[in-house]
Order: sequence, then structure tokens, then C-alpha cells
Amino acid sequence: MNAIAASTAKPVPHPVHKLKLLLQREFWEHKGGFFWAPIWAGGISLLLTLMGLIMAEVGLRKVASERGGLKIDGEVVINGLDISTLSSHMSSGDMQKLADGVTTATASAMLWPMLVLGFVVFFYCLGSLYDERKDRSVLFWKSLPVSDRDTVLSKVGSALLVAPVLAVAVGIACMVGFLLILSLFVLIHHGNPFTLLWAPGSLLSSAGVFLAAIPVYALWALPSAGWLLLCSAWSKSKPFLWAILLPVFAGVFVSWFDLMSAFDLGSSWFWKHVVAHLLGGVFPGTWFAAADASSLRDVVTSSTTGVNHMAVVKSMYTVLASPETWIGAVAGIGMIAAAIRLRRWRDEG
Repeated sequence: MNAIAASTAKPVPHPVHKLKLLLQREFWEHKGGFFWAPIWAGGISLLLTLMGLIMAEVGLRKVASERGGLKIDGEVVINGLDISTLSSHMSSGDMQKLADGVTTATASAMLWPMLVLGFVVFFYCLGSLYDERKDRSVLFWKSLPVSDRDTVLSKVGSALLVAPVLAVAVGIACMVGFLLILSLFVLIHHGNPFTLLWAPGSLLSSAGVFLAAIPVYALWALPSAGWLLLCSAWSKSKPFLWAILLPVFAGVFVSWFDLMSAFDLGSSWFWKHVVAHLLGGVFPGTWFAAADASSLRDVVTSSTTGVNHMAVVKSMYTVLASPETWIGAVAGIGMIAAAIRLRRWRDEG
């Protein structure tokens, strides 16, 4: 009988497989925010770029027709802008400036998906535990053999790993699309996009910088995600107001009574390192506020494209040496643990 019972018993799912299924569930339930929102943002940015180039082309042709051509170093070009002629008059320094400009413009194509990522993660964490109580779907999920710990951790993983990976992938696609649009413009004006755009643009280096930023983002955003999840698990209504007002009122209280003076710190320190971190840590790039000042100067003063990328990565990872990062991470873990406990006994009604 024991052998028969053992043979008919259902196998216990592996924790990794269970986490994978939970991550898939979060993705499909929030596909609009995780997947489509960055795509729409990137698509709009590319559309605006295309419209800007079309307007520039129309204006350029209008000026050329009114003046009978364009003048480049004293030579009149009758057929409008000829990029090959223009590039032939450029010095090595000018080509380096062009490379830096192309790199900056290409990286800016990723800004929209990354900005949308901050809003998506903010409202996802804020509503993930509250919404399932509001629509009472939590009763169904609690009936499954999935613990509260695994459920909340899957939401943390979705917010801090899945969402940024998807946003970076969309952003890299936007950079490629941006270069393709510029390549079409260069080809129309008899230029070589491979030498003018793709070679100096350092697309792979720019993509590598954003990929390297994912671990820093996950660590830096941990206290913000923990706070939003805690508010989502705790509040019975209006979690957005609780998440915003509690830190703001705490900042006002600290400023009013000048409590930070006991630590030889000003009230601005509390606003910058506590309030701003809790509410804005999910937005990419905010970690540079805690980066080493000398490394930031290296980013500004670097002259070549390759050094610039390395300086950005170096500056970004100096955040890991900041006590604020690790204190925030510990606080974030504590708030996530509290959110797990609250989900366990919170009234679903």
C-alpha cells in the first residue's frame, strides 16, 4: 500500500520551477506595463525623431532653393547638402566630435523606455498586493500551494529584474532604430552611414552600459520597491496617498523640529537620502546622486567615446561603495519581509 501511495503521489515542484511560473504569471498579468509601455514610449520617440528629420529636410531644401545652393568652405553645392563633401573637409578632431555626438544621440533614444520603466515599476509595486485584495483574487491565489513569501518575492523579481531587462532590450532596439533612421537621412545626402554613424556610434558600448546598470538598478531600487510593496500590503484604501504622504510628512516633521541636527546633519539630508530615495529610487539613473564626485567629473571631462563609456560604468559602480546603498538595501529587505507577513494575515475584505 505504501508503494502504491508513493507511486501515485504528485511530485513536489522544484522551487526554481515554481518561481519561474510565478514570474510568468506576473508578466502575463502586467504585460501592458512590462512589455508594451516601453515599446510605445520607444516608438513615439522614434516617430518624433523621424518627424524632426523630415522637418529639417524640408527646411534645408527650402533654404537651398532660395539661395541657389548651399556653400561648404566656399564651394557651392547645387543639389543641397552633400554629406560626403562635408565629411571630406572634417579634421580628425571634428570626426571625434561627430562620434561623441552620435553616441550621445544614440543613447538618448533609450531615455524614453527607461523613464517609462520608473513609472511602471512604481505603480506595479504600489498596486500588486493591494489590487489582489481589492478584487479578492487573493483568495484564489492563497488556495494554491504557493507561499506568501514566494508570491511577494516573485513580485520583487518582476519589478527589479524582469521589468528592467525588458526595458533595456526595448531601449537597445530603439537605439538600432534611431541609427537606421539617421542612416536613411545620410544615404539620401550621399553619405556613408557605416563610417559616419555605425562605426563611431559605439552602439555595443552604449548597450553594454545599460546592461551593466541592471544590477545597480536592482540594488538601488530595493528600498523603494520594499516601501511601495509594504504600503500595498498594509493600506486598506488609497495606497498611493499613503506611500507619498507618509515620507513627505516625515520630512516635514524632521525639518520642523530640526531632528537631524542631533547627528550634525541638515534637514536636506533626510529629504535627499530618505524621502527622495523611497519615492524615486525606482527611476533609473537616480543612483548617480550617491556616486563618487571624482568619478562623475571623469565622465564629464573624458574626451573619447570609449573612455566615456568606461567612465560611466566606473561612476555607476562607485554607488556600491556608498553606505546609503547598502543601508537602503537592508531596509528594503526588511520592508519586503514585513509585506510578506502582512499578506499572510491581512483581511482580504
